[in-house]
This record gives sequence, C-alpha cells and structure tokens, in this order.
Amino acid sequence: MEKHAKIYVAGHRGMVGSAIVRRLEARSYTNLLTRTHAELDLTNQSQVIQFLVQEKPAYIFLAAAKVGGILANNTYRADFIYQNLMMESNVVHAAYEAGVQRMLFLGSSCIYPRDCPQPIKEEYLLTGPLEQTNEPYAIAKIAGIKLCESYNRQYGTQYVSVMPTNLYGPNDNYDLNNSHVLPALIRKAHEAKLRGDRCCIVWGSGNAMREFLYVDDMADACVFLMECDIREGLFNVGSGQDVTIRELAQTVMAAVGYKGELVFDTSKPDGTPRKLLNVDRLRELGWQAKISLREGIAKAYADFLTKTLR
Repeated sequence: MEKHAKIYVAGHRGMVGSAIVRRLEARSYTNLLTRTHAELDLTNQSQVIQFLVQEKPAYIFLAAAKVGGILANNTYRADFIYQNLMMESNVVHAAYEAGVQRMLFLGSSCIYPRDCPQPIKEEYLLTGPLEQTNEPYAIAKIAGIKLCESYNRQYGTQYVSVMPTNLYGPNDNYDLNNSHVLPALIRKAHEAKLRGDRCCIVWGSGNAMREFLYVDDMADACVFLMECDIREGLFNVGSGQDVTIRELAQTVMAAVGYKGELVFDTSKPDGTPRKLLNVDRLRELGWQAKISLREGIAKAYADFLTKTLR
C-alpha cells in the first residue's frame, strides 16, 4: 500500500475498525478516511455510492457490521441478515463503481458448517449446515465473500476476504445481553468481585471449545494482507489454539482477581461444540499471532476498567 494513498476504514468506531485505524497509524499511513453512522448510513445505497464516487479511496477495509453474541443473533435474526447484506452489497458495488481496486472484507468464522472437521480449513465453506443460532448473520457474511469473489472474477478487482476467529480487546461490547462470551465473562467476573458474590454463573456446560484472538493481532493481519498485494482469496485469521469455555472463564477470573466459585448453567446453549481455525494459509505468507490469551485478557480487562470508571 502507498503510504499517502487514501484509505477508507468502514466501521472505524467498532472494535475491529478502531484496531485497524490504530495499526494503519502505527505503520505511518496518514490519509485515513472515516465516517460515523450519522454521517454515512452504509445501508443506504445512494449515500454509499455518492460518498465513494466523490472520495475515490485507493483502499477499503470493510469492518462495518451488525454483530452480537448467541442471544442477540438468535433474537434479532431479521436485523442481522438485512443490515449486514445491505452494508456489504452497497460498499462492494459502490467501490467497483468508484474504481476502487483494493478492498479487504471482514467476515466471521461462523460462516463455516456447524460440524466441521477441526481445525477448519477455508475450503470447508458451504460443505454443511450452519449453526442455527447465528445462521442469518453467517449467510450474510457468506454473501459478502461471494460478492468479493464475483466482482474479482467479472471485473478484475482485488477484493480479499478474511475470516477472524472470536475477537476481543479495546472497544469491545460488554453488554451482558448482546456481547460475546469473553467480554461478558469479564463483566460478570468484575461485578461478582465488586459484590463479593460466592459464585459466578456462566452460560452452558463449559465444555465447548473456542479460539480467541486479540483484536490488535487481527488488525495487524489485515494490514499485512493489504501490504502483501494479495489479489484474491479467503484467509482464516486466528491464534491456532483453542481452550474450553471453562478454561477461558478461569483465566478471566484470575485476571480480574475474582476468588469465588464458577457455576455452569447447562440450561443455556453451548452453540457450536468446537471452532478452531486452520491458519496455515496465512502462516505460509509469513504472519502469525503475537499476543497470548493471558496477556490479551489482562489488556482487555484494563480497557474494560477505563470504560466503567468514566
């Protein structure tokens, strides 16, 4: 990427988008283009086309999305499929219309079949049924991947897709009803510690296995791929290691300093039994994660404290 070229980061105030902005700035990219939702509604086609045709960025990082945990995905199914389909369709088509050759689209590891062989390879996409609790979101993200593939094939663009594992870190969502498992655990442990609770209740059996990646590692991978001048393709981005939810909860409790007992509510869903990404494709290009889970959780808890102490 050219250091002074115009770079549009869609979703710059979200956890992933803000991390990409931090990484670009650290790499001395100076011409960053951002818009808040109030300034630009990405679900509005005419607004998006007008914006991109007028600004003509050289590169786009499409990190804008409607996201949430199991409960949010399962409750607001129409919102998740509609808003994500509209955002990615509008940005990809408007980018082509504006002559933008390079884009990086951020998907999600939930695009893969529920019962995939582990670790999950990129070629397992569309080989089996999806996890029902987040199927609308997953279908929207699969459509985004296929949009990029199709525009590349028909128009010769260079639109690359990345599939991150479970992300966490600065600017995460700590709402107990709509957040993902790790930030929810941080908040639960913190509040249980403050109240002096004897136990902390965690959803599910604790046996499901998940992989986690600190969001600044994710941003580093995204910028790395753009700088490598990759023409097309789908790339998993993860740490290459997973833990049980029980192990995760214990690590969070230690980071927060909560001394009580962990209790698992087995009436609540576990979701997919295991979800570990095969990251060989990205490693072969020379990238791998740097921040350990223990270190990342400590950083995330420090970020959470800055939010709660304001």
